[in-house]
Amino acid sequence: MEDVELPKFGSTLPVANVQELAKQPLADIPPRYIRPDQQPPPNAALPLEEVPVIDLQKLLSSSSHHRHVSELDRLHDACQNWGFFQLVNHGVSEELVERVKKEVVEFFNLPLEEKQKYSQKQGDIEGYGQAFVKSEEQKLDWADMFFVTALPKHLRKPHLFPKLPLPLRETLEEYSAAQKATAMTILYQTAKALRMDEDDMTELFEQGLQQFRMNYYPPCPQPEMAMGFNPHSDAVGLTILLQITTDTQGLQIKKDGNWVPVVPLPNAFIVNVGDILEIMSNGIYKSIEHRATVNSERERISLATFLSAKLDGELGPAPSLITPQSPPEFRRISVADYFKGYFGKELVGKSYMDVMRIPKH
Repeated sequence: MEDVELPKFGSTLPVANVQELAKQPLADIPPRYIRPDQQPPPNAALPLEEVPVIDLQKLLSSSSHHRHVSELDRLHDACQNWGFFQLVNHGVSEELVERVKKEVVEFFNLPLEEKQKYSQKQGDIEGYGQAFVKSEEQKLDWADMFFVTALPKHLRKPHLFPKLPLPLRETLEEYSAAQKATAMTILYQTAKALRMDEDDMTELFEQGLQQFRMNYYPPCPQPEMAMGFNPHSDAVGLTILLQITTDTQGLQIKKDGNWVPVVPLPNAFIVNVGDILEIMSNGIYKSIEHRATVNSERERISLATFLSAKLDGELGPAPSLITPQSPPEFRRISVADYFKGYFGKELVGKSYMDVMRIPKH
């Protein structure tokens, strides 16, 4: 792969640090955090159904063909009808996962002036702060985040990943490799389930972009009026979420018009289909709107690992899935242009997918 510079994906305006804000004795949250648009309110979500659980070892096991096929069918069904699943027996060592959890917590516990060494620079979305803030009037999420590119290594910003405090830097390096392998394994299995040419996955993702987003949701005095992360779908191929504070739920996904809370299983990753995989699968798999809620008593911390397409690639439905009976549902576009369009606007639901869709005549 030739060296391609990370394009300017757009900027985000600097905003107040919510972790510091939450330390103040607030009776009411500032007006910019009040979200009357969230219907139903965050605490009204119902656990109507459980998100599917996929066992990676069963998926990869060839000892029983019948069992393997049924797990592959379950994966296909989860990606088609839910866009989300919990991954168990994923093969990433528990010791590494526990180290990641401990060190991400320690990062957010650093003094503010230490964290601000990693603040987003003007015109860039990577770093410590809040993403997708496009105007001074825009409603804000009750959260802080740290967003950083991990792979390919030559795209790392010199002032971010290479300057992270030890041992966090070394642990994330190890975790990056483990999650790249996990994501590629899942993508190859989805290619099998879609009866798609595996080379289409390799071509787009093997040298793809991997980014981390560490999320910190402080306790909120009016949790029913605020949102930790407003409803959105992920622009990427695949997201693997590690819930760090296991006693605090907050992730909700939209299923059949209802918000369904995701209750994380012990030692599981929460995996979701991103917009790029929906486009590649020609709409067979669905990237689903999800949101993060907050609560009044406890902080919630999570780490999302995004695997995305390579920047010098071209995005569109996989050629092996296009037939006269299944014409393309989405346009072809360079990956770099796709991301510029996505990061250049406020994040609202799945609105960006409408830009990518070929209009029906």
